[in-house]
Amino acid sequence: MPAPPPAGVGRSNRAQYDVASLLAVAVNVFIERGYDGTSMEDLARATGISKSSIYHHVESKEELLRLALERALDALFSITEEEGVKTSRAIDRLQYVIGRVVEVLCAELPYVTVLLRVRGNTETERWALERRREFDRFVRSIVAEAASDGDVRPDVRPALVERLVFGMINSVTEWYRPGRVEPGELKSTVVAMAMAGLGGKR
Repeated sequence: MPAPPPAGVGRSNRAQYDVASLLAVAVNVFIERGYDGTSMEDLARATGISKSSIYHHVESKEELLRLALERALDALFSITEEEGVKTSRAIDRLQYVIGRVVEVLCAELPYVTVLLRVRGNTETERWALERRREFDRFVRSIVAEAASDGDVRPDVRPALVERLVFGMINSVTEWYRPGRVEPGELKSTVVAMAMAGLGGKR
């Protein structure tokens, strides 16, 4: 008996794709080719289904981009509602946020990677960039509060701290792959380096 065809291949397999599984393929193509360099034909080739089958699930390539960016941003903004950011001392909140951002990056790696590569060329990208800035401002306010408490060395500006810390975290997307290093180890290392550099709690 012949082996069954791979999922997503063949005209009869459209039902094997839903929006989530289609999105999982699309984000990898966006990462490989860049969003601007990806066509609907590229997505059809990667999924093994026709363009019309893709349009059965989404209206456009930009809708796929927005879904990917929403997934990454929702994961980041969920941190702002967690109990760990409601403790009394800002330095503890900062340490918590840094660790959780690393966890989100590991859990949602392809989606966060797409988010970090948007350049503002479309309405969706501009929306995502503004949302990222909002999250950055949230973190910056915690850094400023920690500095005011005397828990961050006085010779560093909160805006610069936020950029440098998240520059370090975001660079992880360029090399991290599941199995290469355990997320827990990565989290503890990033937190330790960041807090040591700030002169804050270890």
